[in-house]
Amino acid sequence: MNRSGLKTMGLLCLFLGSFPATAQRVSRIHNKAIVVDGHNDVTSASVVQGRDIAQPQPDRQTDFIRWKKGGLDVQFFSIFTGPVAHNPKGVYADANDQIDSLEVLIRRHPQQIMLAKSSNEIQRGLKEKKLVALIGVEGGHMIEDDLGKLEALQKRGMRYLTLTWNNSNSWATSAMDETLHADTLKHKGLTSFGRSVVRKLNELGVLVDLSHTGEQTFYDAIATSTRPVILSHSSVYNLCPVFRNVKDDQIKAVAKNGGVICINFYSGFISKKFDERLTSLNTTIGQQFTDSVFKQTGDLQQARKQWQGYQKQEMEKVRPTVSDVVDHIDYIVKMVGDDYVGIGSDFDGIGSVPIGLEDVSAYPHITAELLKRGYSKKSIRKILGGNVLRVVRASF
Repeated sequence: MNRSGLKTMGLLCLFLGSFPATAQRVSRIHNKAIVVDGHNDVTSASVVQGRDIAQPQPDRQTDFIRWKKGGLDVQFFSIFTGPVAHNPKGVYADANDQIDSLEVLIRRHPQQIMLAKSSNEIQRGLKEKKLVALIGVEGGHMIEDDLGKLEALQKRGMRYLTLTWNNSNSWATSAMDETLHADTLKHKGLTSFGRSVVRKLNELGVLVDLSHTGEQTFYDAIATSTRPVILSHSSVYNLCPVFRNVKDDQIKAVAKNGGVICINFYSGFISKKFDERLTSLNTTIGQQFTDSVFKQTGDLQQARKQWQGYQKQEMEKVRPTVSDVVDHIDYIVKMVGDDYVGIGSDFDGIGSVPIGLEDVSAYPHITAELLKRGYSKKSIRKILGGNVLRVVRASF
């Protein structure tokens, strides 16, 4: 066994603790499972910049080498741009630019990765031992209120559309806006056009993604959709009460719909303690700290640098672990069963990750923790990817 293998085995042993399962057993179960990640932002973080992620990316969380170590089989690549376009032609053009860049990457490495547009193509990619790439468009604003553009993105490979990002659009309201800016909203939930978007997605075999959506949008979409929905990267509100997480009634609604909730790894969506400490630092300490250092040094840049160092040091003290992530999985399983939860890391789109889930090589640590808690091989296979594949098969 090479040094990398020994290191991985050592980490697995660490997370297993005294549990009788061996690292070899973890590896065996993990490698036999089909591992699916519902959300990764590497396209906007690296690929669109022209980075070749077949090469090591030490300053990022994602590259082919670490994907292989992590045993990942299927990845939803997020196509994301904010409400302000980078392309002068608009956000729809931004989305197409990112898909172009992803296609260039895939053409460059056809032995390692393939784009799938159907369940049959997913199966072919798995048989060929390639990373199967699926496209998820993160933000309904990118269709620019045009069902024709939605259909065009579907033809290019869009396999889910996240109805909103943090920004609301003209036909759907976001979790951020429904929670923090409710007084400024012209409407709440889906408009009649928003419902037509959901129906069109169903017709085209594109998953309706309800991560980022406000509660009213969530329930309007659930009521409209005739197919199972996905939450590509969301966690549990009752464990970490932030606007991006889903409440108990929403979890039950997803289960009734037959959908799946993919747990987000961001520390601030996993740990209440982390979120509260970060909020406290930013609202009560940050400006005072910076002002104090600036008065002493007269160097604003140095003051900001010291603040960033202090903040990082303080947040490291409350960073959650892989066990905390599995608490979110456990919560959903105990509430509605093991058919409705998956993983949606949000790697390369988040600033802080839990200890033990530092990058895409770390998925086996989830398997180790699930085994430690007594989960069966069957349940683990569902959680790692089987549940997402079930929802995928029901749609395309």
